[in-house]
Amino acid sequence: MASITKHLPRRLFKPISSNTTCQFSSLHPCATPFAPSSSPSIFSQSQEATSFLDTLLLNSSIQPNPIFRGRRAILYDPIPFTFTQSRSVSSSASDPPGSKPFDSPQLSSNIDRVVSTITSPHDHTSKPIDAGSSIRKPISLWPGMYHSPVTNALWEARSSIFEKLGDSTSNTHLDVKTPAQSRTSILYKFSSDYKLREQYRNPWNEIRMGKLVEDLDALAGTIAFKHCCNEDGTTRPLILVTASVDKMVLKRPIHVDADLSIVGAVTWVGRSSMEIQLEVIQSTHESPMSSDTLALVANFTFVARDSRTGKSARVNQISPETEKEKLLWKEADERDKMRKTKRAEKKRDIENNDVNRLNALLAEGRIFCDMPALADRDSILIRDTCLENSFICQPQQRNIHGRIFGGFLMRRAFELAFSTTYAFAGVAPNFREVDHVDFFKPVDVGNFLRLKSSILYTELENPTEPLINVEVVAHVTRPELRSSEVSNKFYFTFSVRPEAVKDGLRIRNVVPATEEEARRVLDRMDAEGTQFKNSQT
Repeated sequence: MASITKHLPRRLFKPISSNTTCQFSSLHPCATPFAPSSSPSIFSQSQEATSFLDTLLLNSSIQPNPIFRGRRAILYDPIPFTFTQSRSVSSSASDPPGSKPFDSPQLSSNIDRVVSTITSPHDHTSKPIDAGSSIRKPISLWPGMYHSPVTNALWEARSSIFEKLGDSTSNTHLDVKTPAQSRTSILYKFSSDYKLREQYRNPWNEIRMGKLVEDLDALAGTIAFKHCCNEDGTTRPLILVTASVDKMVLKRPIHVDADLSIVGAVTWVGRSSMEIQLEVIQSTHESPMSSDTLALVANFTFVARDSRTGKSARVNQISPETEKEKLLWKEADERDKMRKTKRAEKKRDIENNDVNRLNALLAEGRIFCDMPALADRDSILIRDTCLENSFICQPQQRNIHGRIFGGFLMRRAFELAFSTTYAFAGVAPNFREVDHVDFFKPVDVGNFLRLKSSILYTELENPTEPLINVEVVAHVTRPELRSSEVSNKFYFTFSVRPEAVKDGLRIRNVVPATEEEARRVLDRMDAEGTQFKNSQT
């Protein structure tokens, strides 16, 4: 009898423990799990079975991809299905023998049982999202295409909100919400989840800050989406995009072997924009007190666009309740006014004082260009510190709106800035802060993206901890149209380890060679409040 060679979907889900339960909907009739020890003949090799599979799969508009070919059958990737899930998450099976959970006083209350979905955008008592829960699930079941442990968990949470949204285009009612209604947290069980820890470990056995920055953007997007959902589920379909990131400051080192949580909420709302503040919290044996657990603070600005017209859309307003929430609202409102003031100042002509500063900055650079043999050996031109990379934006890097995921761009920019600093300093750098990030234009699938980085200037006032300021500019290049536009600008600050300085490491002064480079340096110094004398030390 002829063997069956039709498309057979493989097992969709394998529970990891006896207390794991799943509820599937819209399942394929053939999507029945099979045991590895079962008979080689998965289905009866009868004409009736062949006819059934022919009718079922040949009429399907979604064709699975082959993952295994054998003599008896061909196994295929599962067709995407919609499902909801509620379960206890235990990752002990993924840990190496002998590993012991880290006993964190601040996080232990949330470790025993967590859920990997946000059941309601208005549920104030929801527990933290497990950062490692998606590692143990089929990655083909998520609404966003970009896959990492945290984006999978967050986009699963967001998809549960998507399913409840109405299709009303005439609804213009806006709710007034509290910060508590958008507050969301995500938990990284680094102490007990070996697989998750390996996802975030860098070659120096430290945390991969680029991936953490990527996760911060994903969490901020989920919080913004949660804030924009109305109680009745008739929210207009909105596109929420990252507009900017202000001052992401690392307050203390983050360890890859201790449990970590990120907590955030909307703190300020304008007409179509909102600011989300995120806090990275980690307790260790060295700092068990709650006052020492805050490791990083980040402020993201998101803007809302109508998905049908592309124009700015109004969002729900906010009503802070506690004294802390009112203080955060006031600080965010001042930042918004400052951003508007800076935009207005950029449109003015350069004053005489700025011309003098430009000339002073260019003095050493002109010596490099005109008399290189006499140039200061402890200085280097900006153009000699540059690195760049280019890539085509792939469909697998898109978010749930079909655009390239902003967190992915931030991670790639961070990694290029890290490499640029590494090549400049000669030792692996330490991350200090994300100074600012601007998202000018969306990046689409298929775009040819070029990332160019350079050291803008160094701050050498403190010889034991020199600061290195890096700029990364992203260009969307369209060869067919002979065009290139700036889509993003990223600014980072790094330092070097104190022991490297003690061993005699010297960080060089960086000088501009053109007026355009000098203007970029002055703009960044003004934004950071850095004095010009720092770059001349």
